[in-house]
Amino acid sequence: MPKITVLPHAELCPEGKIIETAPEGETICDVLLDNGIEIDHACEKSCACTTCHVIVRQGFDSLPEPSEIEEDLLDQAWGLEAESRLSCQAKVCDEDLVVEIPKYTINHAREEH
Repeated sequence: MPKITVLPHAELCPEGKIIETAPEGETICDVLLDNGIEIDHACEKSCACTTCHVIVRQGFDSLPEPSEIEEDLLDQAWGLEAESRLSCQAKVCDEDLVVEIPKYTINHAREEH
């Protein structure tokens, strides 16, 4: 099984984390959540927002191609980069990944509090 290295994020994962066994076919979002990294997913992982946006620093080309809906949503994500994906849609394949969770997210529910 591939591993996922999560780069440090001030709130969600201050020290960073290495997830040694990321099941192939699982989404990056589910793997992070299952390993105690509480990444935002305001639309409950239905590909309707950008709160689970991540940047795949290594292993990006091993991921399945994004859908047209995902690409359209990514255009609205804060800090969009060429290696950006919605973690609820990007499924782990056979290569190790290095993932960065952006500093900010567009989460209207959280902003109201």
